[in-house]
Amino acid sequence: MRCPCGSGMTYDACCGALIDGRRSAQTPEELMRSRYSAYAVGAGGYLVETTSEENRYEGDIALIEEHANGSEWLKLEVLSSSRKGDEGMVEFKAYYKENGEIRVHHEKSLFLLRSQRWYYDSGTLYECRPGRNDTCPCGSNKKYKKCCGK
Repeated sequence: MRCPCGSGMTYDACCGALIDGRRSAQTPEELMRSRYSAYAVGAGGYLVETTSEENRYEGDIALIEEHANGSEWLKLEVLSSSRKGDEGMVEFKAYYKENGEIRVHHEKSLFLLRSQRWYYDSGTLYECRPGRNDTCPCGSNKKYKKCCGK
């Protein structure tokens, strides 16, 4: 199975190794990609574990898994990624289908390095929808207006 993060690698060699705990993310972008993949495979525990301690809520696992499993995760688009010392920023768009409608989660996320491990800390959300003339995120290679945007 190809990794949901879009790396082109297999899931086991890419994000699966992070989600299963066989290794840790080396960069903020690698952690963000693995978190997207965790949504795609419904790994709510991993999403909570990789959140900074100040923002971590164990009770969120069931809610995260319900959302993740009730959605079809279509595509991840990394817009920018940077690191300065113990902080990193990643801006991305995550495309998913929920209740038959394509949605876009556009976020600029802050990641923190603590005790040699990266953690998601917080994010700024942006209003976003697929454009009529954009390529449809479902993978059909048609324009959105001629495909899922009908």
